[in-house]
Amino acid sequence: MLTLGINTKPKLSNETFGLLRDIIYARCGISFSEAKKYFLETRLVRRLEEMNLKSFEDYYYFLTYDSQREKEIINLFNSIVTNETSFFRDLPQLEAFRRGVVPKVIEDREKSGSKTLKMWSAACSTGEEPLTLGMMLLEDGLQIKGWNIDILASDISDNVLRPASAGVYEKYSLRNTPESYLKKYFQASGESYTATKKVRDLVRYRKINLMDPIEMRMVRGIDIIFCRNVLIYFDDNSKKKVIAHLYDSLNKGGYLFVGFSESLHNITRLFRPVSIERSVVYQKV
Repeated sequence: MLTLGINTKPKLSNETFGLLRDIIYARCGISFSEAKKYFLETRLVRRLEEMNLKSFEDYYYFLTYDSQREKEIINLFNSIVTNETSFFRDLPQLEAFRRGVVPKVIEDREKSGSKTLKMWSAACSTGEEPLTLGMMLLEDGLQIKGWNIDILASDISDNVLRPASAGVYEKYSLRNTPESYLKKYFQASGESYTATKKVRDLVRYRKINLMDPIEMRMVRGIDIIFCRNVLIYFDDNSKKKVIAHLYDSLNKGGYLFVGFSESLHNITRLFRPVSIERSVVYQKV
């Protein structure tokens, strides 16, 4: 194990920062500005410790030439992705989903003779978002009315998909959850809460890199996509690629939710912005 004392802590040079930044950008589209150099250094120093490497240069060479580099790329992604989420996050958007978007999609699906509602939480982190969507649909009685609810939840990080599939959460993640939902859709055990099987069965988890055209080609026929607070990590070029992939995944007339601070303005004209319940939602044209 590498010991990092005051005088032995590896330093990330500007040159090596640029090389690592290029690898990250090429593999997942996440863009690191010069201002994020310290962030990257602090996140990756743990990888050096665990791999017993003495410098960031050694780490770059491992990622570039070692036969095990693909496995380490996964660890790299897990190290740099920030996963901050909670149940019932950004309630106005969820109300737009529930009261505006879902009824419109159901109307369209019924016209085509289908009673399957397909959704995708495209950066699900530890699963709070897809489970929130599932609970809201159960609460509105869609299953009782004969609808099949199919929620795909994906992330680039294995570290979050494992706990997501388990469905166990601490009280802090549930801080915005209505008490009625907490009692109905969770089982308390000490300080933790486990989502009921009825809710968990609505969601299937898969590791997906939004920048990978091959992986993205496997996702088609989606009615509603949530890809919130993801575009902020990409530059304009990467944003355009991700949005184009999401567009291809949606059914005609399908809906895309992005974060409140995010916009498709100047990125694409593939979607038209629609105002629903005081929130802006993007519809595939």
